[in-house]
Amino acid sequence: MTQLIILQASGGSGIFNLLMFPLLLVIMYFFFIRPQQKRQKAQTAFQNEIKKGDEVVTMSGIIGRVNKIENEIVSLQIDTKSYVNVIRSAVSKEMTESYRKGTPAKMEG
Repeated sequence: MTQLIILQASGGSGIFNLLMFPLLLVIMYFFFIRPQQKRQKAQTAFQNEIKKGDEVVTMSGIIGRVNKIENEIVSLQIDTKSYVNVIRSAVSKEMTESYRKGTPAKMEG
């Protein structure tokens, strides 16, 4: 009789474990994967919308005005006669927006 009770208890925990793993995956998707995908899409859209005259900040912290765009190379004017060529993907949406607002960018670790 005691063996029957033990088998029922272990059978119930097996179903619990089977339901817990998919639930954990769903939670991870909504809290980690989906927000990261949204940020990546916004970053890509921002980089594709860069045009001449925009003031942007690169991921390394260089602030400049877009002077010329050739394919994936963006020429930034950082001073009166100082120009820097960077890859389009080096321009940061998050840092540019925080620079425009006047607040320091939040670094992700």
